[in-house]
Amino acid sequence: MMRTRLIAACLAFAFGLTPMAEAAPGKTFGAETFFLDNGMQVVVIANHRAPVVHHAIWYKIGAADEPPRASGIAHMLEHMMFKGTPSVPDGDFSRVVARNGGNDNAFTNHDYTGYFQNIAVDRLAVVMEMEADRMVNLVFEDTDFETERDVVLEERRMRTDNRANAQFGEQMAAAQFLSHPYGTPVIGWEHEIRALTREDALAFYRRHYLPGNAILIVAGDVTVEELRPLAEYTYGRVLAQPVAERVRPLEPPQRAARRLMMEDERVAVPEWMRSYLSPSYHDDPDGIAVALDVLSEVLGGSTTSRLYQSLVVEQQLANNAGAYYQGTTLDRSRFGVYARPALGVTMEAVEAAFDAELDHLLQDGVGEEELTRAKFGIRSLAVYSRDSLSSLARIFGVALTAGLTVEQVENWPDVVEAVTSEDVLKAARAVLRPEASVTGVLLPSGDRQGS
Repeated sequence: MMRTRLIAACLAFAFGLTPMAEAAPGKTFGAETFFLDNGMQVVVIANHRAPVVHHAIWYKIGAADEPPRASGIAHMLEHMMFKGTPSVPDGDFSRVVARNGGNDNAFTNHDYTGYFQNIAVDRLAVVMEMEADRMVNLVFEDTDFETERDVVLEERRMRTDNRANAQFGEQMAAAQFLSHPYGTPVIGWEHEIRALTREDALAFYRRHYLPGNAILIVAGDVTVEELRPLAEYTYGRVLAQPVAERVRPLEPPQRAARRLMMEDERVAVPEWMRSYLSPSYHDDPDGIAVALDVLSEVLGGSTTSRLYQSLVVEQQLANNAGAYYQGTTLDRSRFGVYARPALGVTMEAVEAAFDAELDHLLQDGVGEEELTRAKFGIRSLAVYSRDSLSSLARIFGVALTAGLTVEQVENWPDVVEAVTSEDVLKAARAVLRPEASVTGVLLPSGDRQGS
């Protein structure tokens, strides 16, 4: 199971390391930001080590913003954005990028949709012109939509329906979120994908793909002074339009523990998992989100973490164990733990061992040495990511579309360093409550060991 930590996987790059490029005093990344007259935010992260840039448009719209009975339309529109405009016909966008020595792609999440190109800085204007063009001039026919819908359905079959753990992951999310659309998969439910129409996609496009709902992020060999006129000439010519407020169903308080079990013949290795409804960095009334990031490192961020040392090394009950925290969401989030039992070990034994570790933490808290090690573990993630322009852009894209600010990203090191053992214990006691949990057991068919 992937470990996702706040800005931990994203913002962890922030501290304790030699900066990738010379940053302004008091700043971690040296990002600068400004707004165009039509409301589009622009973020520039200068890095002059190579004459290349990562250019990305992040729309503050995702799968959690879809209308009822239209799950998958945000992802479907992502596919349709490559169908072309009158000036850049179907398929030409990526071909032009490739002819200019670059590459491009796109992605959809519950909270955002993004499009990016990696390209030489002297070709930056080319991709900016094309991206601004498809922000307003997208065209496609019914046949184009129907063909691409079949592609998306096949994508769902390959990535989800043919994988037992992916199917179970959908069920775990749906069990955690009774009302909020985070319980609906980004790719959508199959029966709703089949019912999507060209009109659905165009309506979603016209309502949400607006300059005031977009963030332009450029990381690489460019300065604000160089980028500003390019941005004004390309994106700045797109007319401003009112942006619809993001109104989503609120998740009610969870008052009872939930349990799921799934058996499937495709399961080779059983899995035990549990997630807790938790705050996010944007929806954090008690100010515990940053401590949850540190807690995830304490419990399961590495082979020195509590869960790994206890369940894998000392008791030899599991082959793997860890924790994760999804902090960069616009709304409520999840804190999770997981383990894969060793051969012959029951799920009951694994769950009992986890509960024992949790009781120990909730009673005795976290020691200073352990806290220091956890913070260092978060910092060490940066070692492998500092030289990636796309990672830098993603740090800001994820944070800004989740309601955070450039200043919050830049100040991340100070926020993490200020976390105390008492903060971590407070966060653990607030979130790791049985009544806020969903426990899942995934087994091979006919194997109900300890369930």
